[in-house]
Amino acid sequence: MSESKPYIFVVDDDEAVRKALRRLITSVGYCVKTFASAQEFLDSVPNDAEGFLILDVIMPQISGFQLQEILLAKGSKLKVIFITAHAQNGDCERAMSRGTVAFLEKPFNDQELIDLFTE
Repeated sequence: MSESKPYIFVVDDDEAVRKALRRLITSVGYCVKTFASAQEFLDSVPNDAEGFLILDVIMPQISGFQLQEILLAKGSKLKVIFITAHAQNGDCERAMSRGTVAFLEKPFNDQELIDLFTE
């Protein structure tokens, strides 16, 4: 009996990044849903959702770190993968200390991201 692949959610305010990640993730057989903001994600995805959340660090209104805090407070089971083009000193350590699966700096290796879904 084979297991189904996990669902992948992407939250990034950059439309080009969302489109590229959607193409990449669907090309290897995963279901993906993208969101332009943390609020859009919170309004659309139930608290008990499972799978992976690819999350940009810097976004308007609610940052990636703030969204992670909200999800942790709600007991979310989503596995978070942070992506950023503007890593600040201590961001990686901050993310990893909160149970983040990975912290990737843009541009990252596509295969490195895909491999995280099967670990």
